Amino acid sequence: MRTKIFVFALAAASIAAGAYKELEIREWPVPYAGSRPRDPYVDAQGRVWFVGQQGNYVAYLEPASGQFRRYELEAGAFPHNLIVTRNGSIWYTGNGNGHIGRLDPATGQVRRYPMPDAAARDPHTLVEAANGDLWFTVQGGNFVGRLNPTSGEVRLVAAPTRGSRPYGIVLDARGRPWFNLFGTNKLGTIDPATMQITEVTLPREAARDRRIGMTSDGKVWYGDYAGGYLGRYDPATRQFKEWELPGGADSRPYAMAVDDRDNVWVVETGSNPNRFVGFDPKTEQFFGITPIPSGGDVVRHMYFHRPTREIWFGTDANTIGRAKLP
Repeated sequence: MRTKIFVFALAAASIAAGAYKELEIREWPVPYAGSRPRDPYVDAQGRVWFVGQQGNYVAYLEPASGQFRRYELEAGAFPHNLIVTRNGSIWYTGNGNGHIGRLDPATGQVRRYPMPDAAARDPHTLVEAANGDLWFTVQGGNFVGRLNPTSGEVRLVAAPTRGSRPYGIVLDARGRPWFNLFGTNKLGTIDPATMQITEVTLPREAARDRRIGMTSDGKVWYGDYAGGYLGRYDPATRQFKEWELPGGADSRPYAMAVDDRDNVWVVETGSNPNRFVGFDPKTEQFFGITPIPSGGDVVRHMYFHRPTREIWFGTDANTIGRAKLP
């Protein structure tokens, strides 16, 4: 995909005056030591589901009581990501042994959907389409895939650039997936009708975009993990614009979420403690810079819960966290 023009803006100093008010963050220590709890998702009952990547489990937290419940997975599953679909189903990616799983909370039983190609060894991040299909990335295997939960069919498409490492994934208003190609300085998108992947090259060769977001105007947002930028791509005009994060070149932006007001949130993992950073696209200013109480170690992914205006996240410090938005 050819790009008409690249627009740059360095804005480490563009922090809204008087907008340093910190977020209210609470964390719950996870009682399964060293398990890397991650990728929480809230169900209709208010339970916060997550996976333990190093612990081979799916679990949930009841925030009001602080109680946890754990469901064991097979050894070597190393679950990476979890979503709760519109019908209440619990899905996870088996990053360690090439499958996607659906957990039945009533029985604890898991139905496995193996990858049809052994090279797709590490399903990474899931997202649900309006028709119920699950789109997902496969980082090391270099695929993007689609799972039909009704038929169980899995289709895989190899990313055009070798070693491009498909990573974060979101859907636009038309149901078209957009994803990071973390091994390159590219974004990708796939046409659901043709399963054709199109790559979009970022303006800086050294950039490595790791997570992705979508605002209601259809613009694609990404964090440049290598260079410390927040970036925006407009598919309509094929223009880019970038802002240097408050933490600068070593900020290591990782987890990303977009809220119901189209503010973009990232976590700077290059700092100790990790820091939440908000960005207002209307004013092009950063705000709400907040250190994570536990330190975070690394916050890899997060989820915005619209009904409560809360962002949920997991940390390598073995906590599940909640940030209340202003």
